[in-house]
Amino acid sequence: MERLAGRIILLWGWRRALVAFLAGALAVLGQAPYDFFAACFISFPLLVWLLDGATGEASGSLFRRLRPAFAVGWWFGFGYFLAGLWWIGSALLVEADEFAWALPFAVVGIPFALAFFYGFATLVARLLWSSDIGRIAALAFGFGLTEWLRGFLFTGFPWNAIGYAAMPVPLLMQSVSVTGMIGMNVLAVFLFSLPALLVARRHLRLGAALFVLLASAHVGFGYIRLAAPEKPAERSLDVRIVQPAVDLSEKWDASVRDRIFATLLGLSAKAPDPGHGKPQLILWPETSVPFLFTERPDALTALGDMLADGQMLIAGVVREEGGSAASTDSRYYNSVVAINDRGEITDAVDKVHLVPFGEYLPFGDLLNRFGIAQLVAGPVTFAAGNERHAISLPGGIRALPFICYEVIFPDLVAVDATSAQLIVNVTNDAWFGDTPGPYQHFRQAQIRAVENGLPLLRAANNGISAVVDPRGRIVDALAIDARGAIDVKVPISGQAVVSSAQRRINGMLIMLLFALVGALLNVRQRLRVN
Repeated sequence: MERLAGRIILLWGWRRALVAFLAGALAVLGQAPYDFFAACFISFPLLVWLLDGATGEASGSLFRRLRPAFAVGWWFGFGYFLAGLWWIGSALLVEADEFAWALPFAVVGIPFALAFFYGFATLVARLLWSSDIGRIAALAFGFGLTEWLRGFLFTGFPWNAIGYAAMPVPLLMQSVSVTGMIGMNVLAVFLFSLPALLVARRHLRLGAALFVLLASAHVGFGYIRLAAPEKPAERSLDVRIVQPAVDLSEKWDASVRDRIFATLLGLSAKAPDPGHGKPQLILWPETSVPFLFTERPDALTALGDMLADGQMLIAGVVREEGGSAASTDSRYYNSVVAINDRGEITDAVDKVHLVPFGEYLPFGDLLNRFGIAQLVAGPVTFAAGNERHAISLPGGIRALPFICYEVIFPDLVAVDATSAQLIVNVTNDAWFGDTPGPYQHFRQAQIRAVENGLPLLRAANNGISAVVDPRGRIVDALAIDARGAIDVKVPISGQAVVSSAQRRINGMLIMLLFALVGALLNVRQRLRVN
């Protein structure tokens, strides 16, 4: 191993870039659906050794000294995001005749841009670099800082944060309820990088002790939390989740809209599964209704006829404000609406965090001059909602809805149990087919349930639709491309281990601790050399 590490440290030019790229691509195996987190114990030590050799000109400017470290991180990030996000291109092939031209920009351009975050992570780490365990702490801090920034800079896109690789099963998910994703990202990178100490053997015993301590705490806390008896549920809710598996090539085809709507009605009205009561809540996916209710008021009548007394439907719809469909001043929202047993819309929540280039075009007026439009085909360009609020369900239960990728933002899905007792996520991952994308999306939604200690109801057009309990366990689910409905009695119980504010504080403290350790060992090495 020492010989291998030595050869990696001495790599230069395109060989160093290639190894960094491959190490980043290898790390993706730690994410869903592969969940082979052992790959990260190879990729991150490789990154450490590459950074050991990424020294710039000692007499040059700070930029020249740090440029090699930034380049290593950028190539690592490019490999990681290219291997982890290639499936985004599937959305452009749904209407290939119109959007295939943008395939290289989505498949290569997005990873190219995101790689700058990891370049920044290794640049920060290199500033605190030392020859011992301090460099492992510095790398953990650099990635923790970067993953936190990735959550909100340029509208935010924290997809496939490194910490998810340390949480492939519910047993290993529970720690995030205390550390939050900020702390989990830091701790995951630290653990994944510790095998790099096997070469120089400096601080090897300390590293082994920390590895055993942190890994045992991670597993042990998960075991204790899963084994602990759950708080008795004071109430429960009978839920039906509908997965229509509509072909996107037909979704907005006027000639098949009635057929799609009839499919949704049929799945919603079928008899309950054996052992289950009549559903009190029926949940449809994002933009499941294939027309505007303002154009088809008869659809609300049909829903009122379908819903039995006391039942409620929550459905993803395109909601219009400001005039008729032909009006130039109309505004459209990606929304969920609550419909009662009389076919009346009783509440609506609009999507607040829209997908850039998918649901709206940033700098639209400027880019339209160059002929650039939104890259994902849809019925309209959406406006962002102003605020989110909980929807009141039968029995006085309150559910907070999140539409599509809103659920990947931990701070956005910071649900206080006093304001809501359920998390609802509606989505349409059919754009991406049976690729890693829907599995990655579902995993991140699953973690939100664990963080907040609340059940999650998820309805997806073609999967993965599921009910997840407050500890991340899947109660029932429908597979990708399956058409059907699942009936589940959901106990209304559970609460967060710590508040969302405390999780954020805990994560920041963990990150700052690693920064302090990296800085102190860096200073000690400098003093020793001088």
